[in-house]
Amino acid sequence: MAIRPLITPVAFAATVAAAAGSANGSTYPAFPATPAGAEAAAARLAPRLFEQAAAADVEGGFPTESFADLAAAGLLAVALPAALGGAGLDAPAATLPLLRVLQSIGRGNLAVGRVYEGHLNALLLIQQLGSPAQVARYAAEARAGHLFGVWNTEDPAEGVHLETLPNGRYRLRGAKTFASGAGHLTRPLITGALPEGRGWQLFVLPADARPPALDRSFWQPLGMRATASFRADLIGLELAADDLIGPPNAYYQQPAFSGGAIRFAAVQLGGAEAVFEETRNFLRGLGRTDDPYQRQRLGEMALRLESGRQWVRGAAEHAARPGATTPTGAEATVAYANMMRTAIESICLNLLRLAERCVGARGLLRPQPFERLHRDLTHYLRQPAPDAALADVGRFVLEGKDFADLPSPPTGANQ
Repeated sequence: MAIRPLITPVAFAATVAAAAGSANGSTYPAFPATPAGAEAAAARLAPRLFEQAAAADVEGGFPTESFADLAAAGLLAVALPAALGGAGLDAPAATLPLLRVLQSIGRGNLAVGRVYEGHLNALLLIQQLGSPAQVARYAAEARAGHLFGVWNTEDPAEGVHLETLPNGRYRLRGAKTFASGAGHLTRPLITGALPEGRGWQLFVLPADARPPALDRSFWQPLGMRATASFRADLIGLELAADDLIGPPNAYYQQPAFSGGAIRFAAVQLGGAEAVFEETRNFLRGLGRTDDPYQRQRLGEMALRLESGRQWVRGAAEHAARPGATTPTGAEATVAYANMMRTAIESICLNLLRLAERCVGARGLLRPQPFERLHRDLTHYLRQPAPDAALADVGRFVLEGKDFADLPSPPTGANQ
């Protein structure tokens, strides 16, 4: 299957309208309007994403068809409140449905899950930090099919800076690396240093009107090839004052900054579920289901997956607790998120090891999906500062602090 070029926002909107059908009595198309609806939509779409994954898995590729399907299913808008045409996954009480949506998308295609998690992250940040007018504007653009993301990583020697212009605008210099979705994101949310040491500023770049220069040679990875995580040079691009989101240094406020790790961990767990499913299908196809050693390995894999699902539930319940954003609560929320991401990493690595033993060399040959799943999950598990994350948990418990000190979540939260 040929990889289609980037679908423009106008074409995305037409695709959404055609797939959604008539409006459901509101001003918005029939997108998922509840957390449960969002979960169901993501679960339905996952098998289709899996079918599309191999075609986009090339260097420089991007799962354009999959994102058109996400837009048509209304899944680009689910992190918005219902009043803005979303499914309400922005609410702390809806953290578990949010993580399950990400888990389903990761099960379908980890490359899609990586970019989609960034899209939801950007929308959540805009709602937390933006003005009411900005929130309304970008919510409308998400419903229309614009793809958001967060670009934060950079080489310190060529980092992004904002230069003040006399007319109240800003000119950019510098570049971001690992800019996932580059060339396809129309609304990346980016960090840059303000003049005179005034801190780090978040801003939205209208990349369809002011595209950055892309170095595609930067992205020659082991896995996650279809995320288009290029180097993006922003030199000479200009911003308006209303492109800035929130006050300086707001992006790094806790618990949102480190606590958001539970979202990428949910995507990773979805990838591990795909590894499990394909392992089971492979053994069934070979008629090896009676082999006692294969049964033992599948039992271990099932045990570890269930452990991962319990970590997802625990992280969601913790994020929904009253006081989770107070200074004491933020520290506990970050420590729990660090435990969860560490546990999910271990679970995924062990699942890959067990799957390799189950399928052997034959199963790791294309066109079997294991080769791609193995590369993608191995690469995606390499998240920043894993040792520091676990050390922070150790510091937290050595200081005599307890996760149970926070109040319990409201009745019915994360059900």
